[in-house]
Amino acid sequence: MSWSSFSQNVTENQIQLTKPVAKLVIKDLIQFDGLSKEMQTMQTILTETNDKLLTQGTLVANLKTQVDNYQLILEKKDSQMVKAKELSNELQKELKKQARQKKLYKIGATVGAVATALLIIQ
Repeated sequence: MSWSSFSQNVTENQIQLTKPVAKLVIKDLIQFDGLSKEMQTMQTILTETNDKLLTQGTLVANLKTQVDNYQLILEKKDSQMVKAKELSNELQKELKKQARQKKLYKIGATVGAVATALLIIQ
């Protein structure tokens, strides 16, 4: 096999390679081509992996936001429950107060009616 070599003066020299050296050169060239393809494949895999990582980072951020929102909703619900219980207790107290007043009015009306009836009878 012969190889052309170029210099700055563009002169062409041919180098004669022996068969074992030519085989090694061919082997190295084929290996280089394979490594080039492997490098391209690895770069593609790395790019896809980085894209997946970015997507997962975005998903994690969204999930954290959702968790924060759910916690805020739960806190508001808890405070609403506390207020509802307080209002319920106040209403119960008010109902008891109203029931006592109603009883007093009934007793007062009955005593008044009896007193009036006694006064009328006398």
